[in-house]
Amino acid sequence: QVQVVESGGGLVRTGGSLRLSCGASGRSFYVYKMGWSRQSPGKEREFVASLDWRTEIPTYADSVKGRFTLSKDHARNTLFLQMNNLNPDATAVYYCELRTSPVGSYNYWGQGTQVTVSS
Repeated sequence: QVQVVESGGGLVRTGGSLRLSCGASGRSFYVYKMGWSRQSPGKEREFVASLDWRTEIPTYADSVKGRFTLSKDHARNTLFLQMNNLNPDATAVYYCELRTSPVGSYNYWGQGTQVTVSS
């Protein structure tokens, strides 16, 4: 069984920064891809960013490009999302996603961490 746990959410003012962390743990798994999505009240979940674990090539949603940055701790199977210059549109529950197969969709998700940006 693989577990995915997020941390780092909180309340921040417009223009502020937060750093989210996501750690994957368990037995006998390999990380192929990790990423973040978010869901605001009344809206569908949307893609935020993802990282190919081997190539370290990131992908970002247009809405966060230039403000959000992914990084990782390969040895600890941990993904970080540095979020700068936050605005109230970023208020959402942020979910970490993990894919442990070479192809296909994410197959593990965290419980989510709340990010609230006040105006």
